Amino acid sequence: MAWLDRFPLGLLIAVALWLSVAPIVPEPHLIEKLRMLSEGTLVKPIDIFDLLLHSVPLVLLAVRLWRDARRGRG
Repeated sequence: MAWLDRFPLGLLIAVALWLSVAPIVPEPHLIEKLRMLSEGTLVKPIDIFDLLLHSVPLVLLAVRLWRDARRGRG
């Protein structure tokens, strides 16, 4: 996970925030795909890929912040 520690935190925050709300209109993809997941309608491979595309940066940001906090850098 050293590669994640070397990744600039500001850039990671920007990418995570951007992909979590893009596109804003009519509904952010992440919200739409999470709704589809909760309703059980997330079955198409493109929708599953879209969920991963929009959520992975948030997961990486959470892991990075957790690792920084454990080391006392947060």
